[in-house]
Amino acid sequence: VCQNARCPNTWECFSKSVATFLILGRQCTRNCAFCNITPGRPEAVDPGEPERLAEASVRLGLRHIVITSVTRDDLPDGGAAHFAASIRAVRTRLPQCTVEVLIPDFRGDEQALLTVLDARPEVLKHNVETAPRLYREIRPQADYAQSLELLRRVAGHKSGIPAKSGLMVGLGETDEELRQTVRDLAEAGCTMITVGQYMRPSRLHPPVKRYLHPDEFEALAEFGRSLG
Repeated sequence: VCQNARCPNTWECFSKSVATFLILGRQCTRNCAFCNITPGRPEAVDPGEPERLAEASVRLGLRHIVITSVTRDDLPDGGAAHFAASIRAVRTRLPQCTVEVLIPDFRGDEQALLTVLDARPEVLKHNVETAPRLYREIRPQADYAQSLELLRRVAGHKSGIPAKSGLMVGLGETDEELRQTVRDLAEAGCTMITVGQYMRPSRLHPPVKRYLHPDEFEALAEFGRSLG
């Protein structure tokens, strides 16, 4: 997905033997304003995908793999079982590779989340993406409180798998909203947070409201560290 989503960090990751794969098809059942993935009616789940994912990981010699997906609100478990099968397939073929999953919210289904956790990824990530005030514009089909609750469940799970989240800057949030979002994530039990500059994928996507200076990123990082 690194190339299809037009991520600006692609080559930095590739140089470190890190890659991100998108599973569960090419169409998403949601339509977030920032995203370059095509919304629409998804195709049937491909049961052979986990093995192909594992084979690709072996051939690329990956040291760390991130598995993410389109959102599949059409599936009873949101695709959780497919995530679990993908984790296990990679672990079987490439046991030295660490596995991180970036999951959707599964519409708040705790059992779906447990299905993924039981497959024991090294890291479980779920992105809040932006400050809650901007959800109506940027993530109209998502719920900020539901995302925080998912992260709390990960942080409180007996497995000890770390909870991770991420957000973008430059969509119109204020500095205080950014700090409050980091506070919320810390209180939910996140031990890792990624913060990235929003880059407009095309002219059909929302324009960038501001570009943050590297010093602003470092200041936010220091704030996060102060919270643990």
